Amino acid sequence: MEGTLGSLLQGFAAALSANNLIACFIGVVIGTITGVLPGIGPTGAIALLLPLTFGMDSGTGLILLAGIYYGSMYGGSTTSILVNVPGEAASMVTCLDGYQMAKKGRAGAALSVAAIGSWFAGTLGIVGLMLFAPPLAEMALSFGPPEYFALGVCMLLLLSNLTGASFSRALLMVLTGVLLSMMGTDIITGTDRFTFGITDLSSGVELLPAIMGLFGLAEVLAVALTPYAVSDAAKVKFRELYLKKEEMKRSVWPILRGSLIGFPMGLIPGPAAFLSSLLSYKAEKQFSKHPEEFGKGAIEGVAGPESANNAASSAAMIPLLALGLPFAPPTALLLGGLIIHGVNPGPLFITQHADMFWLVVASMYLGNVMLLVLNLPLVGVFASLTKVQPKVLMPVVVGIMIVGAYSLNNSLFDIWMMIIFGVVGFVMKYADYDPAPLVVGLVLGPAFEEGLRKTLLMSQGSLMNIATRPITATLFAISALIIAWVGYRWLQGVRRARRQPA
Repeated sequence: MEGTLGSLLQGFAAALSANNLIACFIGVVIGTITGVLPGIGPTGAIALLLPLTFGMDSGTGLILLAGIYYGSMYGGSTTSILVNVPGEAASMVTCLDGYQMAKKGRAGAALSVAAIGSWFAGTLGIVGLMLFAPPLAEMALSFGPPEYFALGVCMLLLLSNLTGASFSRALLMVLTGVLLSMMGTDIITGTDRFTFGITDLSSGVELLPAIMGLFGLAEVLAVALTPYAVSDAAKVKFRELYLKKEEMKRSVWPILRGSLIGFPMGLIPGPAAFLSSLLSYKAEKQFSKHPEEFGKGAIEGVAGPESANNAASSAAMIPLLALGLPFAPPTALLLGGLIIHGVNPGPLFITQHADMFWLVVASMYLGNVMLLVLNLPLVGVFASLTKVQPKVLMPVVVGIMIVGAYSLNNSLFDIWMMIIFGVVGFVMKYADYDPAPLVVGLVLGPAFEEGLRKTLLMSQGSLMNIATRPITATLFAISALIIAWVGYRWLQGVRRARRQPA
């Protein structure tokens, strides 16, 4: 424990430097803004702003991106409460009672309890990150190539449910990402493969143009074709941000329960922030002495879900920083940011870059305090951002993306790659295919292939021998259970379809 506290204090010493404080502040402000603006969300914001971190130190850049990630969870509640429009998916549940509270003149109380619950849950999640990530990474250090290969198989199956959509479609996207990751130089022989004679593809598919295209440019194209209606937001004065004694009493347990529900959910691949907020809402309705008030302005319906989604968001950083595994779309982009900055994610991250890990942990503590201070007095300013027209915002966004893609290698080829991925992402959006699993496959593909190739070299081409290793056998068994469960669910669907009358 003394070593942990000493490392944390060193992290605070580094986080309190001018550059890192400014990066943390900018990150949480941008995160709040992207949470407020419907459609962009944390995933799109991280994709768009990755180029801004190029000139920064790796730790400073990660602080900025992490600030955008957890800051957006705060901002999403603002428009949910004031205009009944969720800034991002995790805030959809907040609309149910938050907007009803605003209609009753208690918008200030709803915003306050959302901010307080988010701060408490976020802080609890950071404590969990601090306590659980280092021992988890230490345990994973005993992994060899066979274990990494087995973990890769298991994670590719698990992460196919990254967005909670169709398993088969998501798995197809993951495998497509793995195939794209194989373009370029062979990791064993050093020869070019799948480059089709294009010299620029010898280094492989660059992450930045792919991410900005799939999430940023695709979103710009979608917004350009969607009518945008400006809603009138409820006016909230600073003196109205108080909680009555009864409201405070009714909020304490929902905040605690929401935090405890959200944290373990963040350790499960999938849309944990949304699912945890939904689960928390159902739990509060069960525990409440007045379940009839839910949907009509119950403060528990705001306190619980907002706490749950923030706890889940913080917990999702544990597998990312300890194992290099993204369990949510935004953390997949954070993983891409680490790789772009030359930091190899995985168990060695915490041992080889301990200073960066504790710097990020300390910055998250500071960022949570900044968000609490910012979101309450400036709520009116953030709410007014919903009136910004896309015709003003989107050209700026496209300009940032073009500059970012070009600055990667000073090459027009990367701009063309971004445009191609943007068109593909736009088509995928309307075909109901989510691009997040594709990015997961693109990011984890090289590690998966390396584990497979080295394993085959070790076992002279046979995979049967490595199945006797305890960890690999366990991981393969989990993979088999996942496949069996998906097959069982598919058969259930077929049987239900046959029972329905034609």
